Amino acid sequence: MKLLVLGPLELRLEREALDLGQPRRRAVLAALAADCGRPVSMETLVDRLWDGDPPDGARSVVYSHISRLRRLLEEAAAGEDGGAAGQPSIRLGKVSGGYVLEADDDAVDLTRFRSLVARGRGPACPDAERTGLLEEALRLWRGVPLEGLSGAWAERIRTGWDQERIEATLAWARACLRRRSPERVPELVRPLLADHPLNEQLAALLMRSLTDVGSAAEALHVYTGIREHLADELNLQPGPELRSLYEELSSGAALPPRQRPAPQQTAPPVPAQLPMNVRPFIGRDDQLADLTRALMPADGGEGATAAVVSAVSGTAGVGKTALAVHWAHQSRGEFPDGQLYVDLRGYDPQSPLSAAQALVGFLTALGVPLQEIPLRLEDRAARYRTALDGRRLLVILDNAASAAQVRPLLPGSPNCRVLITSRDSLSALVAVHGAHRVVLDALDLTDSLALLRALIGERVDAERACAEDLAQQCARLPLALRVAAELVLSRPADPLADLVAELHDHQRRLDLLESGDDPRAAVRAVFSWSYARLADLPARLFRLLGLHPGPDADLHDLAALAGESVNAVRRALDGLVRAHLVNRIIGGRYGMHDLLRVYAAELAALHDPETERDAALTRLLDHCLAASAAAMDVLYPAERHLRPDVERPASGLPPLRTAEEARAWLAAAQPTLVALCSRAEEPGPSRHTVRIATTLHRHYERTGHYTDALTVHTHALRAARSVGDPREEADVLACLGAVHRRIGEYDSAQHLHDTALALCRRTGYAAGEARHLTNVGVLLELRGRYREAAEQHERAVVLFRSVGDAQGEADVLNNLGIVLELVEDFTAAVERYECALALYRSMDHPLGEASALGNLGILLVRLGDHTAAAGHLERALTVFRRLGNTSGTGHALSNLGNTLSGLGRYAEAAGHQREALELFRRIGERYGETGALNGLGEALHGLGRPAEALDAHAQALEVAREIEEQEEQARAHVGTAAVLRAGEDVAGEVTHLREALTLYTALDSPRAQEVAKLLGGH
Repeated sequence: MKLLVLGPLELRLEREALDLGQPRRRAVLAALAADCGRPVSMETLVDRLWDGDPPDGARSVVYSHISRLRRLLEEAAAGEDGGAAGQPSIRLGKVSGGYVLEADDDAVDLTRFRSLVARGRGPACPDAERTGLLEEALRLWRGVPLEGLSGAWAERIRTGWDQERIEATLAWARACLRRRSPERVPELVRPLLADHPLNEQLAALLMRSLTDVGSAAEALHVYTGIREHLADELNLQPGPELRSLYEELSSGAALPPRQRPAPQQTAPPVPAQLPMNVRPFIGRDDQLADLTRALMPADGGEGATAAVVSAVSGTAGVGKTALAVHWAHQSRGEFPDGQLYVDLRGYDPQSPLSAAQALVGFLTALGVPLQEIPLRLEDRAARYRTALDGRRLLVILDNAASAAQVRPLLPGSPNCRVLITSRDSLSALVAVHGAHRVVLDALDLTDSLALLRALIGERVDAERACAEDLAQQCARLPLALRVAAELVLSRPADPLADLVAELHDHQRRLDLLESGDDPRAAVRAVFSWSYARLADLPARLFRLLGLHPGPDADLHDLAALAGESVNAVRRALDGLVRAHLVNRIIGGRYGMHDLLRVYAAELAALHDPETERDAALTRLLDHCLAASAAAMDVLYPAERHLRPDVERPASGLPPLRTAEEARAWLAAAQPTLVALCSRAEEPGPSRHTVRIATTLHRHYERTGHYTDALTVHTHALRAARSVGDPREEADVLACLGAVHRRIGEYDSAQHLHDTALALCRRTGYAAGEARHLTNVGVLLELRGRYREAAEQHERAVVLFRSVGDAQGEADVLNNLGIVLELVEDFTAAVERYECALALYRSMDHPLGEASALGNLGILLVRLGDHTAAAGHLERALTVFRRLGNTSGTGHALSNLGNTLSGLGRYAEAAGHQREALELFRRIGERYGETGALNGLGEALHGLGRPAEALDAHAQALEVAREIEEQEEQARAHVGTAAVLRAGEDVAGEVTHLREALTLYTALDSPRAQEVAKLLGGH
């Protein structure tokens, strides 16, 4: 009897496939087969079958399927010769709390595959034997594993098994190449690459093997294929190894067989941030050519020692941005490493973008995790220059106010090009940085008429004199010409002469108020003409848009600002967009040119009383606070009682029904939220700024937006203190302390919590005191002062119980369990975790429940019960994924990977650690990153890959030192020592063990004794 899972699920007797029945029964058999030889609890079976959301009676359904499967196996056993020791070859047994599927060594293809791979990857196995064993293992695969089974667990297990197959294939192919047998490689690697078209290691080995058998052209075709896949799906270029191979092949150089492929390196992201090109774009041929000569010189910039900078200057509305973006689109092929773009909003009267804020966007686009972005401007600029070093990128700095604003944004690499637009001449850049200046003037009359013709058609030629007059009245400025053209199009029955006369009348009235020949007066005349045609609501909405502090707004923002219905505002916006007074941008949001924003704000000051303007901003603040609260209720429903009570505004809220919608709204609204909280003149500062800060603190903590968090919380602290509210001040200090802890500034965090503790005790704020006590406990734990940490947590538990805060009590019990586990008081740790778990379940708090389950799983690993631990961690992982909690998902993956390493399932473990590492780096959580790196090193050591294991531990040690995390430092030393011990490097092993012993001793950790025993053997 054979059970086959490496393809469609089959139970075979001789050559006959037995009928397994309905899909759920097949899923039960698969869930048992995945852990063949190990007990699987009933809870784990239920989780695997229903992805953590079982129906009533789920256990009864499982019992029924188990009974039928046992009967099927018994009937099949009667038809075979008995198997080992007279037993059936596959047996389904009952164990305490669950079931176990037991099988002979070769009865289950997955078990057979793993056995062959383990033998073939043994460090002492000669290549001749290695290739035979691994090829036999790979030929057990018949297609997609568990094909036909649906659900998250099935997908997850397929991913893990696929990774094992890839690892085995890579090891086999490398052995073949070492043995000078490249002709065998394409047969197995080519179909696997087709299933995993983004795997650069597979592509590199296939290219090497094809080249070695004389098929260099086919190898180049492989490179072209993966390059297209990477560009289309990930917007990335191939990594260094593939590019090097391609260059060797393209140059005709012979590619000698490699003893060992170079380690794969992750290619940095290739940003593509250019805005949409302007259509139609008329004229400017001389300026485009001038930019090309300056930025793309004929000699390629040979001998340059700094980035080449060009600055386009000119009056407002002259088309500076359009010119820069158009040239960038024409030349983007010259910048294979990407294009960066930022609107610096230098002339925005309310919220110009600082260089520090711009650097956050650039560094994120360049792949720098949020938490690795420094706080100081100088440090950010240095990190930015490092990220650009050696890369060929175009950087567009649009709407700069001054040379001082752009100077920190200039790359140091001579391969980069910078294109700046500004109304200022930027003389300092020309003098100091050798910038090339392009002065942009108004369009000439011919190009002005050509633009009007492209916009309004044949009327230009039919009434040419009037069209020329219109162009002159618009000062031949593209912005004014576009707005005027829209007015002409909106009145097709009116002769062009009448419209020009109307515009002339507006210009005459404005001339009575303005003096001089500033071309901006012409733009204002066109704006005035267009504005005068608006109905009451669109006109009022246009004026209020000048008050909005953010760079853009959504429909519901503007409905709140205007105090009107969403439908009415939508209709008004449609008219403003048609009039080119407002732009519709990506994501259903709306923005406007800074010149129009200034004009709108002037009109608001002229026509709307101050009380109405303040009321509009208050409505916007109410709306943003309510939408933030609604989004947080979706993402963190169990913590609703910890956030301020917020009323739903009459204008309504955007759709925030799912986690995806909530996260998308928070991401889009973030610049507006920061700008609102930063307004010094905000009416009622404590009422809004503090409540926004305390509402969003969990979002900032979980997503890693620490720079925005510091801005919002700092303004909130100032607001709370300005109104003398000690409770609000204490709550904001908790938010600030948490951010400083996350970015590794432990001293600052301690000072903030100490300040708050004194405030809470002076005012009798027990819940606030408890919250700060447990935060101090976490800080002490991170510094290795476990006994003191436990004391703080214990005091916090008492206080939370005294005020009836079950959520706070559960959180602290969870934290306390971690500390007790670190000092190896396992009985007490289990007790705290189980108490926390019971509280979370009583509150229907899935996030807390998953956290407690994960912690219990970690503890069970320490106690050696890896199977039970895996069950807890799989349930935790399912919940974290369902909630979209990136940090929790990463920790559950990493801890599950540690558990799988303990079970000897190293390939699966490595896959989990890599996924966790990717998540932690994406959100910038460095503590999680160092743990995943150590876990990856341990898994790679188990797989017999010492060089990669050492590299992972070295990276973990570096990160742990940067954040002063001593536990993971010690773990990295122990892991490194284990690898060196296997390689018989006794001196190196002893050095690392001594380092670990010093750290564990300083931490007062019982693990110091384990390390001392290892050292005693030397």
